[in-house]
Amino acid sequence: MRTKMFWSLPLFMSLALACGKKTSGNSNPIGGGDNSNPPPVVVPPKSDVELWLTQSDKTVLFKKQNTSLIFSTTSNSYTNIDVDETQTYQQIDGFGYCLTGGSASLLNSLTSTTKDNVLKELFASDSTFIGVSYLRISIGASDLSANTFTYDDMPSGQTDLALDHFSIDAEKTDLIPILKKIIAINPNIKILGSPWSPPVWMKSNNSFKGGSLKPEYYGAYAQYFVKYIQAMKAQGITIDAITVQNEPLNGNNNPSLVMQSAEQTNFVKNNLGPAFQAAGLTTKIIVWDHNADVATYPLAILGDADAKKYVDGSAFHLYSGSITALSQVHDAYPDKSVYFTEQWVGGPGNFSGDLQWHVQNLIIGATRNWSRNVLEWNLASDPSYNPHTNGGCNTCQGALTISGDAVARNVSYYIIAHASKFARPGSVRISSAQTTNLSTVAFKNPDGKKVLIVLNKGAAQEMFNIKVGTKIVTTALSSGAVGTYVW
Repeated sequence: MRTKMFWSLPLFMSLALACGKKTSGNSNPIGGGDNSNPPPVVVPPKSDVELWLTQSDKTVLFKKQNTSLIFSTTSNSYTNIDVDETQTYQQIDGFGYCLTGGSASLLNSLTSTTKDNVLKELFASDSTFIGVSYLRISIGASDLSANTFTYDDMPSGQTDLALDHFSIDAEKTDLIPILKKIIAINPNIKILGSPWSPPVWMKSNNSFKGGSLKPEYYGAYAQYFVKYIQAMKAQGITIDAITVQNEPLNGNNNPSLVMQSAEQTNFVKNNLGPAFQAAGLTTKIIVWDHNADVATYPLAILGDADAKKYVDGSAFHLYSGSITALSQVHDAYPDKSVYFTEQWVGGPGNFSGDLQWHVQNLIIGATRNWSRNVLEWNLASDPSYNPHTNGGCNTCQGALTISGDAVARNVSYYIIAHASKFARPGSVRISSAQTTNLSTVAFKNPDGKKVLIVLNKGAAQEMFNIKVGTKIVTTALSSGAVGTYVW
């Protein structure tokens, strides 16, 4: 099997014609051949439960299985995974990716037909698409933009306290056109904005990299956020939430800003929160947006009553620390939300290892620790992991690799698909048992359908029962496999 798979047609066509078959790297399941003898129509067996499967060796990549899974009351000796919909936890906002500036430019470079097909495959919620329901975008440039910029760049030595030069025109080439297409497909998609740096004239070092926000510019920077949200709204794009700063303790990225917890507390309670309130904005303010090893940072902000009243919740990454830190913050402030907003795959990656780690720690781990969402990092990169800034991440693999008009689906695509397609916005996490080798998380959708995601992290195939009340259905997963069960 090839490491990457280049398909010229969207996944839903492959699923319709090649369900349950081994995927060949460069095969085209639609084109070519003599159509005078079409294949016989396969009638799927009766089944109470759908199973969508990804094998860690890539022999099956997010395929609906042609199997019969029937509930019965006949007991057996296999382990039970009890699913109890009467025990409910947090509501789910969605699953998705970070639509970086580089991702937007690559998507926008596709020919019109391919672009429309790929965006529909990603964002439509029909039965044959993966239904991505949450995106994170950068406010100004991230390190996965081609160049550093903000929305109010000034010549060296000049400032713009009144923000007279504020403009989002830099986003009108790629990001805004792609977002408009996405919103046309999924009008309810949630969009989170995160800044990597304020305008450099507001910073202590007058540089895109590092430095701190000078206190005399706190008020202007709060208005910068207000103008951003209003400008995007004028383009038909609703920003559901913002984080105050991406990775505020990481000053080594380009762009970046260092903002200590006391600084973020001060900015939120005295500037950003009041500015949003005065402007009548309902956009959520989310703090932290960094690793799970410094839970004391969001706890410090939430511990300040004047800041807390403006804060919706805290966001996390997992480049260090334990995913259980999300529960630590939730348990201290259960009235505030928890989010998981970024995790990369380092190219060229290891499909089996990356699949298992991300499903275990994020899709299952973050949601079992109260997160309302899970976002993988970069939606799209080219084969050389471009675009990125000078000093930005040069090995960040996209969920998609885009080369010309060819689109390859990488491990992050499948990680998110196993949740986004089935656990829809408005669903709630419900109770599901786990075993030594079987990690699980379960959800109940607004329409009543139940979803169980299972990872077999053991070294051998596992037979087990899904138990719902007095009924069971018996199934199996091979080592390293991920299965999403829907009934």
